[in-house]
Amino acid sequence: MDISAFSALLFFPFVVPICIYVAFSDMRDMRIPNQMVVALFFVYAVVGLVALPFDVYAWRYLHLIVVLAAGIALNAGGVMGAGDAKFAAAAAPLIHLGDLRFLMVLFAANLLAAFVAHRIGKHTRLSSIAPHWKSWTNPKFPMGLALGGTLAIYLGLGVVFGK
Repeated sequence: MDISAFSALLFFPFVVPICIYVAFSDMRDMRIPNQMVVALFFVYAVVGLVALPFDVYAWRYLHLIVVLAAGIALNAGGVMGAGDAKFAAAAAPLIHLGDLRFLMVLFAANLLAAFVAHRIGKHTRLSSIAPHWKSWTNPKFPMGLALGGTLAIYLGLGVVFGK
């Protein structure tokens, strides 16, 4: 992995709770709260100053702009929700560009696993633990489960296998 273990280690403890809440909130309400997107952005804005060299830190804001533009287009096309697009954009600066292919494979695997686990979970007793969750009855998939999981796993792997 091209992400430095140092930067992954600094981001990890701040980002993982946000990712967990995003997954939970998206399953419960089928929405990703804007406060979590802003919190993720602020984690990068503050911790990134310590975790990354300044030139790298500044250039990674371009990742946010590119992913936000793509997310807006995908949202307009009905492919993804607005919260998913905003979360992906806020997460983009945390990703090392050299890890993009790895991240896509990780996201695909995590999306498949999250989809299967969610669909199985809604037909088991797990759904009786949280019967009010909107994702059990909504035909759409709570993508925050996969997006948050992917970012948390990526940073965790970065801590262990990063440069």
